[in-house]
Amino acid sequence: MMISTIWNILLALAAANGCSAFLHSSTNSAAAVRRDILLLHSSTQVTEPKSQPRSGIAQELLNLALKSPLWTYVMVPQARASIVKTAESNGIQWMNAKSWLNEQLSTKDYSGVVYPEYYKQSFHAYQDGNLSYDAAVEQELASRAVGARNFPKYGERGEDVFRDSFDKALAGIGARICDNPNEQGKKVIVDFGCGTGTSTRRMASQYPEVDQLIGIDLSPYFVDVGNTLLTLAPNAIENGSGWITSITPDERIELRQGDMANTSLPSNSASVVNLSLVVHELPTSVAKQVVSEAYRILQPGGQLWISEMDFESTAYKAQRENALLFSLLRATEPYLDDYADGCKELREFIVDTFDCTKITAATGRHYALVAEKGLENNGDEDVDRVKCLEDYRFREDGSYAVEDTHLKPWESKDD
Repeated sequence: MMISTIWNILLALAAANGCSAFLHSSTNSAAAVRRDILLLHSSTQVTEPKSQPRSGIAQELLNLALKSPLWTYVMVPQARASIVKTAESNGIQWMNAKSWLNEQLSTKDYSGVVYPEYYKQSFHAYQDGNLSYDAAVEQELASRAVGARNFPKYGERGEDVFRDSFDKALAGIGARICDNPNEQGKKVIVDFGCGTGTSTRRMASQYPEVDQLIGIDLSPYFVDVGNTLLTLAPNAIENGSGWITSITPDERIELRQGDMANTSLPSNSASVVNLSLVVHELPTSVAKQVVSEAYRILQPGGQLWISEMDFESTAYKAQRENALLFSLLRATEPYLDDYADGCKELREFIVDTFDCTKITAATGRHYALVAEKGLENNGDEDVDRVKCLEDYRFREDGSYAVEDTHLKPWESKDD
């Protein structure tokens, strides 16, 4: 019973996070320009969340469990079994789809690839983190499953509803593709932390006017699986093929292995840089490097889009105040504390880097952010730049602007 209860909490983390993916940089060349930050809209002050003390007998027992074979050999397998059960009960044919994709893959040896130290961590209950085919094959399956649990009203379409909420929120604060192409005559979207390409493919279908979509991920395993899916272009499993969703072949999409903080892409070349549910997987110091790299490769007038967990929302603040619960959440997210504590610091860094930043609530516990790179000043460093932040996440009474519809950790779909 206790193991089952612990797993229900772990599953809630996965549902709250949605899908995951991972990621040195140039500095802003206009550092000598005077920067004034103008707060155009902020309906309430928000307090920076801080870690609660984790002490007591119950906490010590939990810490021991998370470091013991009980975690690896009992709780993690039960966790996976629960995710699979959630998927299958919602019409997501996890087992059939996983078997089909494994049959299609020609696995490769990536043992010689070098990764940043922060990336060599266990993520999402995978001992090797994102550095395995098992994690890569299951990414889209798990995303569909946790979407179904996150939005039980919509079943297997839960993930679509979840991603739709970010699309609508981004559009509401001015997300757009640059009118003018880059110097190479192309309109380009760069998807940082693309994983197997779910978000990259989604943007390809939404923006037919874009000439190229480049997905970059540190894991060669995820990239290999993503490229395999694009090559096979399977129909949904109910249409006689083996995958859980239909995939349309698109020659504009290129998924490549690389470091989001040092892409080697040309400066001023991208219309949009997208970060979908990636930043909470990073130490704050690395997240700043990624933002700086995004700024470098964006063309003047280009935009950075971020979709992410909001630890200033009422729902996530409440979860974090429960030290025991948050310990379980951190067990599969090694940088979650750093992310939660660094939210304000990172936001201020984005505001200081870009010319105009807007942020709004997307779900009851997630935000969407658009930061725009201003037009070049023709080298005149004496020109004043007014920096702005428009924050629409909270109502005048201080409540979060979107109601929280996620299931609580102790709830089930049938409650």
